Amino acid sequence: MTAARRLVWYWLLPVALIAWELATRSAQAAYFPPPSRIVTRLHEMWFSGPASRVFLTEEAVADLLPSLARLFAGWAMACAAGVLAGVALGRSRRLSALVEPLVHFGRSVPPSTLVPVFLVLFKIGTPMELASIVYGVIWPVLINSMDGARHVDRQYIETGVVYRLGPWQRLTRVILPAASPKIFAGLRLSVSLALIMMVISELVGSSEGIGHRMLEAQSQFDIPAMWAGIVLLGLLGIALNAAFLGVERLVLSWHRGARTGV
Repeated sequence: MTAARRLVWYWLLPVALIAWELATRSAQAAYFPPPSRIVTRLHEMWFSGPASRVFLTEEAVADLLPSLARLFAGWAMACAAGVLAGVALGRSRRLSALVEPLVHFGRSVPPSTLVPVFLVLFKIGTPMELASIVYGVIWPVLINSMDGARHVDRQYIETGVVYRLGPWQRLTRVILPAASPKIFAGLRLSVSLALIMMVISELVGSSEGIGHRMLEAQSQFDIPAMWAGIVLLGLLGIALNAAFLGVERLVLSWHRGARTGV
């Protein structure tokens, strides 16, 4: 991002917040509180605790930590399974021809429609929520891993054969590095999907978490609390995306250098 674009972003955000504040105060709509009330409620609910607990309240410990734990656990499980299955399918034409139609069918089914099925299979609780996250997250990782492993440059494979690399060495030293840009593209898409599926699963079958707290606020007509949950999810999405981009730049620095000839 250039300096000019950063400057536009820095000016745009406060202007948008001021416009939002003025518009909502002028409209005085019950369901659209001004940002100042939302931020105040956000602070009261989750970030007004003691310094010994990093300013987290009891509600934050009961809601944020379980949600984040399920988010990262489901995302890690889906990514591990997606990369392993995707690389296996990408390197085997017969296996790919057999399984790929099922993969495209599975990814075409909206994950939210299967939440009731997972609710019946696993009942209310963490297993149901993890199953929902894994199903929603695995598809972009699987498809990008499969595509990346399938289109590894033949010269790389032939070079590995010339140097008499074994199957494991070819996988770890040739195939995975060559497919890693595609794999990371799928992983990046999966981060936002994991956040979405975490909230959906908590709205349907949970007694704790950010989604459950938002549903509870809605039932109690606590509109600022409901908006506070929405804002918190947006901030979490920005933070997770920024963190993943940092990791991606670090891991794939060799790839950018190879493309630019550095």
